Amino acid sequence: MFRLPRAAARLAALIVLFLIAALPARAFETRATAAWVYDVTTQTVLLDKNADTPLPPASMSKLMTINMLFEALRDGRVTPETTFSVSSRARAMGGSTMFLNETDRPTVLDLVRGMIINSGNDACVVVAEGLSGTEEAFARLMTERGRALGMTNAVFKNSSGWPDPGHRMSMRDLGILAKRLILEFPEYYPIFAETEFNYKDRAPANANNRNPLLRIAAADWQADGLKTGHTSEAGYGLVGSATMGERRVIFVITGLASDKDRAEESEAIVNWAFRQFAEKTVVTAGTRVAEAPVWMGATETVGLVPSADVRLLVPALVQDSMTAEVVFTSPVKAPVTAGQPMGELIVHVPDLPDARIPLVAEADVATGGFVKRLTTAAQVLMQRYLSDSATPAS
Repeated sequence: MFRLPRAAARLAALIVLFLIAALPARAFETRATAAWVYDVTTQTVLLDKNADTPLPPASMSKLMTINMLFEALRDGRVTPETTFSVSSRARAMGGSTMFLNETDRPTVLDLVRGMIINSGNDACVVVAEGLSGTEEAFARLMTERGRALGMTNAVFKNSSGWPDPGHRMSMRDLGILAKRLILEFPEYYPIFAETEFNYKDRAPANANNRNPLLRIAAADWQADGLKTGHTSEAGYGLVGSATMGERRVIFVITGLASDKDRAEESEAIVNWAFRQFAEKTVVTAGTRVAEAPVWMGATETVGLVPSADVRLLVPALVQDSMTAEVVFTSPVKAPVTAGQPMGELIVHVPDLPDARIPLVAEADVATGGFVKRLTTAAQVLMQRYLSDSATPAS
């Protein structure tokens, strides 16, 4: 593997560095005990604080129950109008509820709203029993499904986030789940932005969505989800998402001391994520950023280019503080086909993960003819001779 030195890369990729030179963004100093902030549009992690630590997720883990129900809707196992029965176990659930009883037959959409807006523990048990027979069986399926979706630290012991020493998720797990709900279920995701639901007018005191961002009328961004959580062990947390123009940010925080702290921290994180960073096209498709030598080719080199426009998040204040390097296997053996994967342009962004941009061959390079092969062979023999001549006799 050949790495074009950073100084050389700055010359080879001059247009890139001219566009993206920037002052480092200062990491957000969150009061949360754990946090994960992610720009969906550019797939960039903006903040990682204890993001892979398994912690009690409280009601934020209801998102997994909601995901399981959305998957059942997508697969046709239930419809929005399907009704579920309410067991005595569901009716007896404490904490936040829809105030369901055994005579009710709530629809799937009732239960979705009950879980999202009312944070209904009873609604979660109804869904778990309706899909899997028992809540215990459903929790096992939640864990299995979570692992399949990449939630490596998620272990579910119930459907609601009710305190249990074995019920754990990381902030990254919750972020992965949030991203899935937003991108995979656009027909149902708008429910997360609804602010009120009062099933059969039973719980006016618990009818309002607890997500504090939904009550903020920001001039340039709009929140639309997802779920709050609170227990004495977990503290106050939120899985949130907001959009500004074409950008979307997801964030997960936990461990705040109060509802007020959660609201303030959430708004501050969204403002920081949108206003400290800007999305820019840093290099356009087909722009040559380096050249690779070609072995036995009809031409000596081939240009390395990105196959598509590359958009990255960059800190908003401009200064020469970013670097880049080109990595490829050298030399490239002819023949070469235009579009053939050749290497990477690695952009080092202060306080952010490196951006790795695939590079491809700019053009075809045919195998050289007889004269070219003869000349190359002679060069190799001469290099070996000179190398041997330079070796001192023993």
